[in-house]
Amino acid sequence: MTTQVLVERRGERLALTLNRPERRNAITVAMYAALADAIEAAADDPAIRVITLEGRGVDFTAGNDLADFMNELPQDGQQDVPVWRLLRALARNMVPLVAAVHGNAVGIGTTLLFHCDLVIAEEGTRFLMPFTDLGLVPEAASSLLLPRMAGRRVAARHLLLGEPFTVEEAERYGLVSHRADAGGLEDRLEAVVVNLLAKPPQALRLTQSLLRGRDHDEVLNRMEWENGHFSERLKSDEVREAITRFFAARAAKS
Repeated sequence: MTTQVLVERRGERLALTLNRPERRNAITVAMYAALADAIEAAADDPAIRVITLEGRGVDFTAGNDLADFMNELPQDGQQDVPVWRLLRALARNMVPLVAAVHGNAVGIGTTLLFHCDLVIAEEGTRFLMPFTDLGLVPEAASSLLLPRMAGRRVAARHLLLGEPFTVEEAERYGLVSHRADAGGLEDRLEAVVVNLLAKPPQALRLTQSLLRGRDHDEVLNRMEWENGHFSERLKSDEVREAITRFFAARAAKS
């Protein structure tokens, strides 16, 4: 298992931490596999009552590690690609999942939050889904969940135009459940976890299941639809040109 994702059992809590701060926690294929393994395993472990997800360093995550991702292009019909495994695991997860985010939450760093039960964001967090800028399409069923949560026009701002949004906006949309002052994210997370663990465990899991409703098939079907387009787009000239421009711009800044 990669050391770029820390998987720690802390009593009844499974703590997952993105641990690649030198690259702003850009997520590699190995990191996706580690996250998918951990969340899938938690489903079969009744002793785990809460899952938490954090990122070390200045950002929650800068999204995909594009160089790594382009070297491991998903093939048509592949269902065991680590990123797709992680997204399905998130959609099916029945253990209360709490994310604590700060800095930048880019791409999947934002879309995976749609599948968390509670999201705590530190003041100053910036959310961004730049899929169209990269010649790509949304993933994680965000094309279904964001319009449902915030309305079609808001979704168009952030998925068509790729406009970033703030903690205040994320709270208004319903993506963020709790806000933390600068420097207070860890304390806020710990308080939420303690509160959850004080609840009767069966009542907690049943309530989480009821809140998620019966839309698993709809969400998984939308993910499959998005994933098909995403895989096709990865082979397109538009994507290759956009990613070439991205790396050229990054090199010019360094």
